Amino acid sequence: METPIIYHNPRCSKSRQALDILRQHGIEPVIVEYLKSPPDIETLKTLSEHFLLQEFVRVNEPEFKELGLSLDDKDRILKEISKEPKLLQRPIVAYKGKAIIGRPPEKVMELFDKE
Repeated sequence: METPIIYHNPRCSKSRQALDILRQHGIEPVIVEYLKSPPDIETLKTLSEHFLLQEFVRVNEPEFKELGLSLDDKDRILKEISKEPKLLQRPIVAYKGKAIIGRPPEKVMELFDKE
């Protein structure tokens, strides 16, 4: 069985809640603390295919404006997320070729509802 992956920030309450919800349902994901180990550009490209760009990137982070980023330039945004991972929306759970942002945290269970 494929193991789910959570792109997790332990300092984020939504991310902690999403991880707790998974565990309460007997799901133990691989935990990627993306601030310590940022995903590479290929991983970001794959993940980003599941979302609108404005959902995937934290446009309200000061770095988004400081870097002069625009939602019109996906490649540049992915490159900058790989260098500034706090721009990545969180938490993201990936499983069986799908991915979901856990906002609200309960939403992560939508990946598993049909199993």
